[in-house]
Amino acid sequence: MSVKAVQLMDTQVKVGQVVMGGGAPVVVQSMTNTDTADIEATVKQVAQLAKTGSELVRITVNNEAAAAAVPEIVARLDAMGINVPIVGDFHYNGHKLLTRYPECAKALAKYRINPGNVGRGKKKDEQFAAMIDVACQYDKPVRIGVNWGSLDQALLAKMLDDNAKSAQPRPLEDIQRETLIASALQSAEMAESLGLGHNKIVISCKTSSVQELIKTYRELHKRCDYPLHLGLTEAGMGSKGIVASTAALAVLLQEGIGDTIRISLTPEPGGDRCKEVVVAQEILQTMGLRSFTPMVIACPGCGRTTSTYFQKLASDIQSYLRQQMPVWNKQHPGVETMNVAVMGCVVNGPGESKHANIGISLPGTGERPVAPVFIDGERSVTLKGDHIAEEFQAIIEAYVQKNYTP
Repeated sequence: MSVKAVQLMDTQVKVGQVVMGGGAPVVVQSMTNTDTADIEATVKQVAQLAKTGSELVRITVNNEAAAAAVPEIVARLDAMGINVPIVGDFHYNGHKLLTRYPECAKALAKYRINPGNVGRGKKKDEQFAAMIDVACQYDKPVRIGVNWGSLDQALLAKMLDDNAKSAQPRPLEDIQRETLIASALQSAEMAESLGLGHNKIVISCKTSSVQELIKTYRELHKRCDYPLHLGLTEAGMGSKGIVASTAALAVLLQEGIGDTIRISLTPEPGGDRCKEVVVAQEILQTMGLRSFTPMVIACPGCGRTTSTYFQKLASDIQSYLRQQMPVWNKQHPGVETMNVAVMGCVVNGPGESKHANIGISLPGTGERPVAPVFIDGERSVTLKGDHIAEEFQAIIEAYVQKNYTP
C-alpha cells in the first residue's frame, strides 16, 4: 500500500489552521525550553521557532504563573503576526490549571495530556475527566501523549500480573509496549465517552529506543485511525540525537505511519533550539514527503579537493537560501523545491550539476581554475577569478526571479 493510501485512512484533526491526518502533509512541531512565566523569553523563542518553520509550538504549563502568562504570550504573538498554534503541555496539575485559568484554556490551540501523570486511583479518572471537560467546553483538540518514562504504573502492574498468570508469559518488553499502547487507546476511549470528538484526538506513544518506537507505532497504527505524533521522547545531543531520530522516523514515515513529528534534541549549552525544526524539515524533505527550502547538494571532498573553497561556498549558499525563504515564500511559490549543486571537482561535478536546477562544478586540485555553471541541465556560463561566490549567488537569484515569480 502506498504512503498516501495509508495516510488517507487517518482521521483528520485541526489545530488552529493546521491539519493533521486524513492525507494532510506531515506537520513539523517543536517545544520551547524557556520558563513559560517569562513572557518575553517565551514569546521570543516561539517566534524564532515559528520563523524557522515550526507549524505547532508546545509550551510547558506547569504552575499558576505559567498558566496566567499564556493569554499574554498568545496575544503578543498575534500582535507580531505570528499565528502559530500554541499547545499547552500539562503534567500532574493540568486539571487545576485548566479549570482555574479559563483564559489560558481558551488561548491554547491544543492540550497535551500524559495519562501516566494525571493522578492515581480514583483521582486519575476524575482529573482526566476534568481536563477533557475543559477541552469539550472550548472545542480544543487533545494529544494523549504516553511516554515509557512516565508510564501508568497501575496499568503496567495489572498487565504484568495478567502476564505472569498466563500459560505462556510474554517477554517484559512486549508487556511494556502493550501497556504504552493500551494506556493511549484506553484514554482516548474514555475521552470520547466524556464527549470529546473522535476528530479531536491525536495519539503518541514515545520511547527513547529506536527499535521499540518502530515496533510500538507499527502496532498502534494497526489498532487506531487517530493521527499519530512521532518522535523519540529523548533523542539525545548532537549527531546522536539526529541519527537516532532519523533512523526511527524514516522507517515509520516510509511505511505511511505518522502525521506530525518532533525531533527532541538536547541543545548544546547555549545552543539554538531551532535546530530541531531544521532537522525535522530535512528528514521530510530528503525523503521527498515535503519541501521547505531549496536543497543544496554538495560532495564530501577527497584528495582531489584539497582546497576548502567549495565547502565554504556550499555552506554560504545553504545559509543564503534559508535566509531568503521568509521573503521567497511570499513572493516565489514553489521555490522550496529547487535543488542547487555545489561540487568540488570534475569527477561528479558536471553530472551532479546537470541533475540540479542550478549547479556549479568548482575546480579540484590540478584542474583548470574555472567553474562551469549548469542551469536546468545545460551549461550556461563559466566563472573564474575572485568573485565566483558572488556571481553564483546572483545567478541563483536571477533563476528564482525568472522561474518562481507568479
